[in-house]
Amino acid sequence: MFSSLLLALGVVSLAQAAQFNVTVGGGPLRYDPQFVNANPGDTIIFTFKQSNHTASQSTFAQPCVKASNGFDSGYMPVSESNTNGPFPAAQYTVQDTNPVWVYCKQANHCQQGMVFAINPGTQFAAFQAAAMGNTTASSSVSTSATATAPAGVTTTATGAGKIATPTSGTSTDHKVVVGGSTLTYTPSNITAQIGDTVTFQFMQKNHTATQSTFADPCRALTLTSTSGQVGFDSGFMAVASTATTFPTYTVKINDTAPIWVYCKQSGHCGQGMVFSVNAVESGANSYAAFKAQAIQLNGTSSSATSTAAQATQTKSGSMAKMNDRGTSVLFGLVSVLVAGMFLA
Repeated sequence: MFSSLLLALGVVSLAQAAQFNVTVGGGPLRYDPQFVNANPGDTIIFTFKQSNHTASQSTFAQPCVKASNGFDSGYMPVSESNTNGPFPAAQYTVQDTNPVWVYCKQANHCQQGMVFAINPGTQFAAFQAAAMGNTTASSSVSTSATATAPAGVTTTATGAGKIATPTSGTSTDHKVVVGGSTLTYTPSNITAQIGDTVTFQFMQKNHTATQSTFADPCRALTLTSTSGQVGFDSGFMAVASTATTFPTYTVKINDTAPIWVYCKQSGHCGQGMVFSVNAVESGANSYAAFKAQAIQLNGTSSSATSTAAQATQTKSGSMAKMNDRGTSVLFGLVSVLVAGMFLA
Protein backbone atom coordinates (compact mmCIF):
# COMPACT_ATOMS: atom_id res chain seq x y z
CA MET A 1 0.00 0.00 0.00
CA PHE A 2 2.75 2.41 0.96
CA SER A 3 4.68 1.83 -2.28
CA SER A 4 1.55 2.23 -4.37
CA LEU A 5 0.90 5.59 -2.75
CA LEU A 6 4.40 6.70 -3.64
CA LEU A 7 3.85 5.61 -7.21
CA ALA A 8 0.58 7.49 -7.28
CA LEU A 9 2.48 10.63 -6.40
CA GLY A 10 4.87 10.04 -9.27
CA VAL A 11 7.88 9.56 -7.04
CA VAL A 12 10.92 8.02 -8.67
CA SER A 13 12.51 4.87 -7.34
CA LEU A 14 14.14 5.24 -3.95
CA ALA A 15 17.24 3.64 -5.38
CA GLN A 16 17.68 6.73 -7.57
CA ALA A 17 16.78 9.33 -4.95
CA ALA A 18 18.81 11.07 -2.27
CA GLN A 19 17.64 11.90 1.23
CA PHE A 20 18.45 15.21 2.95
CA ASN A 21 18.07 15.47 6.73
CA VAL A 22 17.10 18.90 8.07
CA THR A 23 16.93 19.68 11.80
CA VAL A 24 14.26 22.23 12.75
CA GLY A 25 14.87 24.23 15.94
CA GLY A 26 16.37 22.59 19.01
CA GLY A 27 18.08 25.73 20.30
CA PRO A 28 18.75 28.36 17.67
CA LEU A 29 15.80 29.44 15.52
CA ARG A 30 17.00 27.89 12.30
CA TYR A 31 16.85 24.99 9.90
CA ASP A 32 20.11 23.07 9.73
CA PRO A 33 21.23 23.09 6.97
CA GLN A 34 19.50 26.26 5.79
CA PHE A 35 19.20 25.10 2.19
CA VAL A 36 19.86 22.08 -0.01
CA ASN A 37 20.25 21.46 -3.73
CA ALA A 38 18.10 18.49 -4.69
CA ASN A 39 16.80 16.65 -7.73
CA PRO A 40 13.25 15.53 -8.52
CA GLY A 41 12.42 12.46 -6.46
CA ASP A 42 14.84 13.35 -3.65
CA THR A 43 13.31 13.57 -0.18
CA ILE A 44 13.74 16.14 2.56
CA ILE A 45 13.27 14.84 6.11
CA PHE A 46 12.44 17.65 8.55
CA THR A 47 13.14 16.52 12.13
CA PHE A 48 11.52 18.82 14.68
CA LYS A 49 13.19 19.62 17.99
CA GLN A 50 12.41 22.08 20.80
CA SER A 51 10.11 23.76 21.15
CA ASN A 52 7.27 24.14 18.61
CA HIS A 53 8.03 24.76 14.93
CA THR A 54 6.70 24.14 11.44
CA ALA A 55 7.96 23.58 7.92
CA SER A 56 5.57 25.68 5.84
CA GLN A 57 5.93 26.59 2.18
CA SER A 58 5.95 30.28 1.29
CA THR A 59 7.16 32.32 -1.68
CA PHE A 60 10.23 34.40 -2.41
CA ALA A 61 8.06 37.52 -2.58
CA GLN A 62 6.35 36.82 0.77
CA PRO A 63 8.72 34.71 2.87
CA CYS A 64 6.58 34.70 6.01
CA VAL A 65 3.17 34.01 4.46
CA LYS A 66 2.00 30.50 3.55
CA ALA A 67 1.83 29.96 -0.19
CA SER A 68 -1.50 29.07 -1.76
CA ASN A 69 -1.56 25.26 -2.11
CA GLY A 70 1.80 25.13 -0.33
CA PHE A 71 2.72 22.25 1.95
CA ASP A 72 2.59 22.67 5.70
CA SER A 73 3.75 20.28 8.41
CA GLY A 74 1.57 21.95 11.02
CA TYR A 75 2.89 22.74 14.49
CA MET A 76 5.20 20.11 15.95
CA PRO A 77 5.44 20.67 19.73
CA VAL A 78 8.48 19.12 21.42
CA SER A 79 8.98 19.39 25.17
CA GLU A 80 12.05 21.28 26.36
CA SER A 81 12.89 18.24 28.49
CA ASN A 82 12.97 15.97 25.42
CA THR A 83 16.62 16.14 24.42
CA ASN A 84 17.12 12.54 23.29
CA GLY A 85 14.00 11.93 21.20
CA PRO A 86 12.04 10.46 19.70
CA PHE A 87 11.24 13.55 17.63
CA PRO A 88 8.39 14.13 15.17
CA ALA A 89 9.34 14.33 11.50
CA ALA A 90 7.86 15.35 8.18
CA GLN A 91 8.92 14.29 4.70
CA TYR A 92 8.73 16.30 1.48
CA THR A 93 9.43 14.81 -1.94
CA VAL A 94 11.06 17.20 -4.40
CA GLN A 95 8.90 17.60 -7.51
CA ASP A 96 11.23 19.53 -9.84
CA THR A 97 14.30 21.76 -9.81
CA ASN A 98 12.44 25.00 -9.18
CA PRO A 99 13.17 26.80 -5.89
CA VAL A 100 10.99 25.86 -2.91
CA TRP A 101 10.84 28.41 -0.09
CA VAL A 102 10.04 27.34 3.49
CA TYR A 103 9.54 29.15 6.80
CA CYS A 104 8.51 28.52 10.41
CA LYS A 105 5.11 30.10 11.07
CA GLN A 106 5.47 30.11 14.87
CA ALA A 107 5.22 33.65 16.32
CA ASN A 108 7.99 35.80 14.78
CA HIS A 109 10.42 32.96 14.04
CA CYS A 110 10.36 33.72 10.33
CA GLN A 111 11.08 37.38 10.98
CA GLN A 112 14.12 36.25 12.98
CA GLY A 113 15.46 34.46 9.91
CA MET A 114 14.08 30.96 10.47
CA VAL A 115 13.71 30.03 6.81
CA PHE A 116 14.84 27.23 4.53
CA ALA A 117 15.07 26.64 0.80
CA ILE A 118 15.39 23.88 -1.74
CA ASN A 119 17.35 24.77 -4.89
CA PRO A 120 17.60 28.49 -4.07
CA GLY A 121 20.49 29.12 -6.46
CA THR A 122 22.14 32.35 -5.31
CA GLN A 123 18.93 33.73 -3.78
CA PHE A 124 18.89 32.25 -0.26
CA ALA A 125 20.56 35.25 1.40
CA ALA A 126 18.08 37.60 -0.28
CA PHE A 127 15.17 35.36 0.77
CA GLN A 128 16.31 35.34 4.40
CA ALA A 129 16.92 39.09 4.35
CA ALA A 130 13.41 39.67 3.01
CA ALA A 131 12.00 37.50 5.79
CA MET A 132 13.85 39.43 8.47
CA GLY A 133 12.59 42.71 7.06
CA ASN A 134 9.01 41.46 6.82
CA THR A 135 6.53 43.01 9.26
CA THR A 136 3.53 40.97 8.07
CA ALA A 137 2.06 38.79 10.80
CA SER A 138 3.07 35.16 10.54
CA SER A 139 0.22 32.97 9.31
CA SER A 140 -0.82 29.94 11.30
CA VAL A 141 -3.95 28.79 9.54
CA SER A 142 -5.33 31.99 8.06
CA THR A 143 -3.69 35.11 6.75
CA SER A 144 -4.54 37.07 9.88
CA ALA A 145 -3.26 34.51 12.36
CA THR A 146 -0.62 35.36 14.93
CA ALA A 147 1.14 33.17 17.45
CA THR A 148 1.45 34.05 21.11
CA ALA A 149 3.69 32.60 23.79
CA PRO A 150 5.62 29.42 22.99
CA ALA A 151 3.09 27.33 24.88
CA GLY A 152 0.16 28.58 22.80
CA VAL A 153 -0.93 29.56 19.34
CA THR A 154 -3.51 32.16 18.34
CA THR A 155 -5.37 32.06 15.06
CA THR A 156 -8.71 33.32 13.76
CA ALA A 157 -11.88 31.39 13.00
CA THR A 158 -14.70 32.26 10.62
CA GLY A 159 -17.87 30.25 10.20
CA ALA A 160 -19.44 29.73 6.81
CA GLY A 161 -21.77 32.24 5.24
CA LYS A 162 -21.32 35.33 7.44
CA ILE A 163 -19.08 38.37 7.32
CA ALA A 164 -17.33 39.59 10.43
CA THR A 165 -18.47 42.90 11.89
CA PRO A 166 -16.80 45.11 14.50
CA THR A 167 -17.36 44.30 18.15
CA SER A 168 -17.90 46.59 21.08
CA GLY A 169 -17.17 46.17 24.76
CA THR A 170 -14.81 43.64 26.25
CA SER A 171 -14.13 40.19 24.83
CA THR A 172 -14.32 36.89 26.67
CA ASP A 173 -11.87 34.00 26.56
CA HIS A 174 -13.62 30.64 26.64
CA LYS A 175 -11.48 27.81 28.02
CA VAL A 176 -12.06 24.35 26.56
CA VAL A 177 -10.31 21.29 27.99
CA VAL A 178 -9.36 18.74 25.34
CA GLY A 179 -9.00 15.09 26.32
CA GLY A 180 -7.65 13.88 29.63
CA SER A 181 -9.54 10.96 31.10
CA THR A 182 -12.29 11.08 28.44
CA LEU A 183 -12.44 11.65 24.68
CA THR A 184 -14.28 14.95 24.99
CA TYR A 185 -14.02 18.69 24.69
CA THR A 186 -15.24 20.27 27.93
CA PRO A 187 -17.51 22.14 27.47
CA SER A 188 -18.59 20.64 24.15
CA ASN A 189 -20.61 23.60 22.84
CA ILE A 190 -20.29 27.28 23.68
CA THR A 191 -21.83 30.57 22.63
CA ALA A 192 -19.28 33.23 21.72
CA GLN A 193 -19.42 36.77 20.42
CA ILE A 194 -17.35 38.37 17.67
CA GLY A 195 -13.97 39.24 19.17
CA ASP A 196 -14.14 36.53 21.83
CA THR A 197 -11.41 33.89 21.95
CA VAL A 198 -11.57 30.14 22.53
CA THR A 199 -8.52 28.63 24.23
CA PHE A 200 -8.13 24.89 23.84
CA GLN A 201 -6.05 23.37 26.64
CA PHE A 202 -4.72 19.96 25.64
CA MET A 203 -4.54 17.24 28.24
CA GLN A 204 -3.35 13.63 27.99
CA LYS A 205 -2.77 11.97 25.55
CA ASN A 206 -2.55 13.37 22.01
CA HIS A 207 -5.38 15.35 20.47
CA THR A 208 -6.15 18.16 18.02
CA ALA A 209 -8.65 20.97 17.55
CA THR A 210 -9.37 20.88 13.83
CA GLN A 211 -12.10 22.85 12.08
CA SER A 212 -14.52 20.80 9.99
CA THR A 213 -18.10 21.19 8.71
CA PHE A 214 -21.48 20.00 9.89
CA ALA A 215 -21.89 17.87 6.77
CA ASP A 216 -18.50 16.21 7.11
CA PRO A 217 -17.62 16.27 10.83
CA CYS A 218 -14.53 14.07 10.69
CA ARG A 219 -12.66 15.78 7.85
CA ALA A 220 -10.84 19.09 7.91
CA LEU A 221 -12.68 22.09 6.46
CA THR A 222 -9.63 22.82 4.34
CA LEU A 223 -10.05 19.45 2.63
CA THR A 224 -13.77 19.70 1.94
CA SER A 225 -14.25 23.38 1.12
CA THR A 226 -15.21 24.02 -2.50
CA SER A 227 -14.37 27.72 -2.20
CA GLY A 228 -10.80 27.41 -0.97
CA GLN A 229 -11.64 28.18 2.66
CA VAL A 230 -8.83 27.27 5.06
CA GLY A 231 -9.90 26.00 8.46
CA PHE A 232 -7.83 26.20 11.60
CA ASP A 233 -5.93 23.18 12.90
CA SER A 234 -3.91 23.01 16.10
CA GLY A 235 -1.93 20.00 14.90
CA PHE A 236 -1.30 17.09 17.24
CA MET A 237 -0.58 18.09 20.84
CA ALA A 238 1.17 15.20 22.56
CA VAL A 239 0.92 15.37 26.36
CA ALA A 240 2.60 12.83 28.62
CA SER A 241 0.58 11.15 31.36
CA THR A 242 2.92 12.74 33.94
CA ALA A 243 2.70 16.27 32.49
CA THR A 244 2.02 19.20 34.80
CA THR A 245 1.96 21.89 32.12
CA PHE A 246 -0.30 21.74 29.09
CA PRO A 247 -0.12 23.26 25.62
CA THR A 248 -2.85 25.63 24.43
CA TYR A 249 -4.21 26.81 21.11
CA THR A 250 -6.32 29.98 20.93
CA VAL A 251 -8.84 30.85 18.25
CA LYS A 252 -10.38 34.31 17.81
CA ILE A 253 -14.02 34.39 16.75
CA ASN A 254 -14.67 36.50 13.64
CA ASP A 255 -18.42 36.05 13.23
CA THR A 256 -21.43 34.38 14.82
CA ALA A 257 -21.87 31.54 12.32
CA PRO A 258 -21.49 28.04 13.80
CA ILE A 259 -17.95 26.65 13.95
CA TRP A 260 -17.49 22.89 13.96
CA VAL A 261 -14.40 21.20 15.42
CA TYR A 262 -13.16 17.62 15.78
CA CYS A 263 -10.15 15.65 17.00
CA LYS A 264 -8.34 14.05 14.08
CA GLN A 265 -6.53 11.47 16.20
CA SER A 266 -7.36 7.99 14.91
CA GLY A 267 -10.90 6.97 15.84
CA HIS A 268 -11.59 9.86 18.22
CA CYS A 269 -14.05 11.75 16.01
CA GLY A 270 -15.98 8.54 15.37
CA GLN A 271 -16.36 8.18 19.13
CA GLY A 272 -17.97 11.60 19.34
CA MET A 273 -14.95 13.77 20.18
CA VAL A 274 -16.31 16.94 18.57
CA PHE A 275 -16.95 20.53 19.60
CA SER A 276 -18.93 23.51 18.34
CA VAL A 277 -19.19 27.25 18.73
CA ASN A 278 -22.57 28.97 18.33
CA ALA A 279 -24.48 25.83 17.37
CA VAL A 280 -28.22 26.01 17.94
CA GLU A 281 -29.56 24.34 21.06
CA SER A 282 -31.92 22.05 19.17
CA GLY A 283 -32.90 21.17 15.64
CA ALA A 284 -31.26 19.74 12.57
CA ASN A 285 -28.00 21.68 12.97
CA SER A 286 -27.54 21.40 16.73
CA TYR A 287 -24.43 20.22 18.51
CA ALA A 288 -26.19 16.92 19.32
CA ALA A 289 -26.93 16.38 15.62
CA PHE A 290 -23.31 17.20 14.74
CA LYS A 291 -22.03 14.65 17.24
CA ALA A 292 -24.48 12.03 16.01
CA GLN A 293 -23.31 12.65 12.45
CA ALA A 294 -19.67 12.16 13.51
CA ILE A 295 -20.48 8.89 15.26
CA GLN A 296 -22.56 7.69 12.33
CA LEU A 297 -19.71 8.34 9.90
CA ASN A 298 -17.34 6.77 12.46
CA GLY A 299 -14.51 9.05 11.43
CA THR A 300 -13.81 6.88 8.41
CA SER A 301 -13.55 9.82 6.01
CA SER A 302 -10.31 11.03 7.58
CA SER A 303 -8.18 10.82 4.46
CA ALA A 304 -8.92 12.43 1.11
CA THR A 305 -7.62 14.28 -1.90
CA SER A 306 -7.61 18.06 -1.57
CA THR A 307 -7.15 20.97 -3.92
CA ALA A 308 -5.79 22.98 -1.02
CA ALA A 309 -2.72 20.80 -0.34
CA GLN A 310 -3.57 20.23 3.31
CA ALA A 311 -2.68 17.36 5.59
CA THR A 312 -4.84 14.30 6.04
CA GLN A 313 -4.17 11.86 8.84
CA THR A 314 -3.54 8.14 8.71
CA LYS A 315 -2.48 5.80 11.49
CA SER A 316 -0.66 3.47 9.15
CA GLY A 317 1.75 6.01 7.64
CA SER A 318 5.45 5.70 8.35
CA MET A 319 6.33 9.37 7.99
CA ALA A 320 4.63 12.73 7.73
CA LYS A 321 4.45 13.38 4.00
CA MET A 322 3.89 16.73 2.34
CA ASN A 323 3.15 17.66 -1.25
CA ASP A 324 2.91 21.13 -2.78
CA ARG A 325 0.88 20.12 -5.82
CA GLY A 326 -2.43 20.01 -4.00
CA THR A 327 -3.32 16.43 -5.02
CA SER A 328 -3.13 13.02 -3.40
CA VAL A 329 -1.65 14.30 -0.17
CA LEU A 330 -0.81 11.73 2.47
CA PHE A 331 0.15 13.03 5.89
CA GLY A 332 0.66 10.81 8.92
CA LEU A 333 2.68 11.10 12.07
CA VAL A 334 4.78 8.08 12.86
CA SER A 335 3.84 6.21 15.99
CA VAL A 336 7.48 5.36 16.63
CA LEU A 337 8.54 8.98 16.16
CA VAL A 338 5.88 10.69 18.23
CA ALA A 339 5.72 9.20 21.68
CA GLY A 340 2.24 8.47 22.88
CA MET A 341 0.52 9.38 19.63
CA PHE A 342 -1.50 6.19 19.44
CA LEU A 343 -1.88 5.61 23.15
CA ALA A 344 -5.50 6.66 23.14
